Amino acid sequence: MMADQKDSRSKAGPPGGGLDEIAAAARGARTRGLPPVHLWNPPFCGDIGLKIDRDGTWRYRGSPIGRPALVRLFSTILRKDPDSHVLVTPVEKISVDVEDAPFLAVDMAVEGAGAARTIRLRTNVDDWLAIDAEHPLRFEPGPSGGVKPYGRVRGDLWALATRSLTLDLVDLGEVRDVDGRARFGVASGGHFFVIADADAREAFA
Repeated sequence: MMADQKDSRSKAGPPGGGLDEIAAAARGARTRGLPPVHLWNPPFCGDIGLKIDRDGTWRYRGSPIGRPALVRLFSTILRKDPDSHVLVTPVEKISVDVEDAPFLAVDMAVEGAGAARTIRLRTNVDDWLAIDAEHPLRFEPGPSGGVKPYGRVRGDLWALATRSLTLDLVDLGEVRDVDGRARFGVASGGHFFVIADADAREAFA
């Protein structure tokens, strides 16, 4: 009987079938700071048509979600499970189709210099993250031989840098010896994040 009920919910979607019900559950679970989504293990309620585009736009059944406060609220209950991104409340778990990364890094601030430098990134939902060991940068190949930087927001949730921000990050790059190899990368928070071999840095200029 339990299995039949679970299958029925998976096909029908969450109770009430819409965004307001999810938002109400998220608001009801609020604590100081971010909700402890890593502690919640509710039943999976299927796919109701939520998607995050490459440019950070949240969509519901193909239409943009036009309420920034709602997008912000949903971003606080987003989690990356081994097989997919999900919205999680204490009572339900909903799949989210993420085209690239769930967040977009849209602004940057640089504090200090040299070994004391810290790069801070602002996401499209106004989270600020200091790039360090807990919130590292990673770089993946981009179009036309370029590079795509990502900053870890929390857990396994990442923010993709916009094109203009990518250029700003590359401008902060330098060459260092890493395990006997000359590497081009970016230093922040006492760590050096490698972009590529030093002889390939001209491709990112």
